[in-house]
Amino acid sequence: MLEKLEEIKKRFEEVSHLIIQPEIVSDMKQYAKLNKEYKDLDKIVQQYEAYKLVLANLKSSKEILETEKDEEFREMAKMELDELEPQKETIEEDLKQLLIPKDPADEKNAILEIRAGAGGDESAIFAGDLFRMYQRYAEKMGWKIGITDFVDGTSGGFSKLVAKVEGEDVYGKLKYESGVHRVQRVPATESQGRVHTSVSSVAVLPEMDDVEIELNTADIRRDEFCSSGPGGQSVNTTYSAIRLTHLPTGLVVQCQDEKSKLKNYDKALKELKSRLYAIELQKHNDEVGAKRKSMVGSGDRSDKIRTYNYPQGRVTDHRIGMTVYNLPAVVDGEIGEFIENLRIADNAERMKEGNVE
Repeated sequence: MLEKLEEIKKRFEEVSHLIIQPEIVSDMKQYAKLNKEYKDLDKIVQQYEAYKLVLANLKSSKEILETEKDEEFREMAKMELDELEPQKETIEEDLKQLLIPKDPADEKNAILEIRAGAGGDESAIFAGDLFRMYQRYAEKMGWKIGITDFVDGTSGGFSKLVAKVEGEDVYGKLKYESGVHRVQRVPATESQGRVHTSVSSVAVLPEMDDVEIELNTADIRRDEFCSSGPGGQSVNTTYSAIRLTHLPTGLVVQCQDEKSKLKNYDKALKELKSRLYAIELQKHNDEVGAKRKSMVGSGDRSDKIRTYNYPQGRVTDHRIGMTVYNLPAVVDGEIGEFIENLRIADNAERMKEGNVE
């Protein structure tokens, strides 16, 4: 670990020098990139300097115990050791966390897709409940969330909903929500009071910037149609909604939440790029999947990740075996505890993968 930290310190010094060069300052894209790297490295270097100071003080105290005859000095050295050892362990853990390889997509906005699965009308109603849960969570996080596409369920909720979530570290937190969510409850449509099990799938994609995914416009078919709102109400009577079809893959995305045709096109294009990125990412993950199987799951829609049991007021995340008995609060957006524990579990796996010791 010390060798890695020395390399990071050298890179930090390089970046510190580069970031003040006139040619860098005048190039906003390069400056922003280096400025971000500077801030990330600065956190590690500050902890590293604190760690070296603790190590030096530990060494000094141990030398006193080995050589000093004066009992008063020896007692002071023992007291200092008792204080320094826990500090050393705490800083080491902090450094290990900081050295975990980061997913560069974590800081991006996200495309959130919820689809009704098995369970008929109840599944669509549950999909609507999940969306409201994420709306509440986004409000608590200070994020902005907006629907870009939807298909209403026949008895409420949505058979499909796509939303864009904007804010700080959106993808880094919401990515753990990808997978199949299961609900166990008595549906509103059930006349005999029987508990049914239904599922809805959640997919979370990082929003891609124009520079990250290149598309040939000749590969995209663009269709325009009239927008409509949730519940079937008309949004406008002009052809402002946009549908984009990527011909080589058959991927179809559409956006209808803006009155501006241009804005809808821009949002649809970003979603298309995000989905194409997800395909490439999945190919990569399949290639390295045999090497690393994260305990938090692959995020694939076939993974049953969480169960919401209404009769028992229980929510269970199957990836980490975590169960809470505050279902009303969870469906009202209190999912931060799940996300934090999933992040910790994921980081533990990344530490093993990166051999951070």
